[in-house]
Amino acid sequence: QVQLVESGGGLVQAGASLRLSCAVSGGSFANYVMGWFRQGPLSEREFVTGISWSGMRTAYAPSVKGRFTISRDNAKNTVYLQMNSLKHEDTAVYFCAARRGGALETFDYDYWGQGTQVTVSS
Repeated sequence: QVQLVESGGGLVQAGASLRLSCAVSGGSFANYVMGWFRQGPLSEREFVTGISWSGMRTAYAPSVKGRFTISRDNAKNTVYLQMNSLKHEDTAVYFCAARRGGALETFDYDYWGQGTQVTVSS
């Protein structure tokens, strides 16, 4: 059974940085496309960023491009989300997700984590 566990969330001030991690177990991590999504208190879940199995392809939502960076370490079965210049509107529960190949920017992911809360005070 594939399990995804996020960590690294917390409360920070606007302008600060955070790095989220997502550890994957029980599956073939190196074959998965990985993605990060978020859901704010009054909004629907939205795509944040995705990365191909090799790390050669990435995609970002316009709202985070230039501030967030996704990366992966296939030796550690872990995907990261470096978030810089955080804004109040980045406040959300952040979820990582995995899918067996295909497009990055889609909601059609096969496995999901439970999420980690990120709160940015203004």
